[in-house]
Formats: sequence, C-alpha cells, structure tokens
Amino acid sequence: MPPFEQLRGVPKDIESRVKAGLRLMENRVDLVMVHRDADNVGSLARREEIAGALGKTAAPAWCPIIPVRMTEAWLLLDETLIRQVAGNPRGKAALGLPKLHEAEKVADPKELLRSALLAAAQSTGRRRERDGKRFNQQRRQLLERLDRHGPVSKLSSWQQLLTDVDAIAT
Repeated sequence: MPPFEQLRGVPKDIESRVKAGLRLMENRVDLVMVHRDADNVGSLARREEIAGALGKTAAPAWCPIIPVRMTEAWLLLDETLIRQVAGNPRGKAALGLPKLHEAEKVADPKELLRSALLAAAQSTGRRRERDGKRFNQQRRQLLERLDRHGPVSKLSSWQQLLTDVDAIAT
C-alpha cells in the first residue's frame, strides 16, 4: 500500500487516491485493491462507484474490498482474539458481541468493537482512558491476526472478497 501520508492534501475520493497512489508507486503496480464499506448504499452501488472511478485512471487490474457495513464487522467474531488484543486474555466480562448471523447487520460495528475492547480490558480510571486511545492500533492488530478460515469465512461479504480475488488471480 502506498504511504498516502506522504501526499498531503490528496482528496479522499477513489479516483484521486488511486491516481496519487499510482504516482507514488511510479506506476509499478500490478493490482489495485480498493476498500469501500457498503454502508447503506449496498455492495453493488459501491462496485459501480469503484469501477467508475478506476475507469478514469491508468490502474491495472483491480479488486474491490466491500464489507457489508464496516470492516469492523469482520473483527467482531473472535472473542478470544479481542480479549488478547485488549491485554486481558483471561477476562470474563461480557463483551456484547453479535452471533455470526448478526455480524453484518450491526448498525455501528466500529463502536461495538471499541466498546468490546474496553470491556475486555476491564480497566478503570486513567488506564481505561489510555486504553480508549489505543483503538486504531488494536483494530490493526485484529486485522493482522484475523483467522481467514474462521467464522469470518462464513460471511457473505468475505466470501465475495475471496471470489473477487480468485477472479483476478486466475
């Protein structure tokens, strides 16, 4: 992934980001992966948005990454990992995590994940305040450790991602 932080002032629309990324990588790119949450507009609308934006660039092959709500919905399925990342693997506090069939329907998975991480840490006072500021780092750790063959593999948005990747790889 290109270090976008080196390109201050690049608009956050897909076309601008892809063009900036291609410049940054000196057009030595084999595949562009574009992440856009489906949110309330749906997966098909996001696919069309991505295709339209990439049609205006010199991007080579591309693959959409479109979680049904937010990427965080994929991270709500592994209670053990959430407890580990929160720094309290033996904790017993209720985390309020959804069942597998509910994960893609959670209204605000990012906020639920934030709450679950804080609950899992079971910290109080200043430590809880400090733990609350670690959300982005913890989310990154959860993504890096995501069990691709675990419960997430049963979600429709994950299955679509694998189909898209397979289509490009073959």
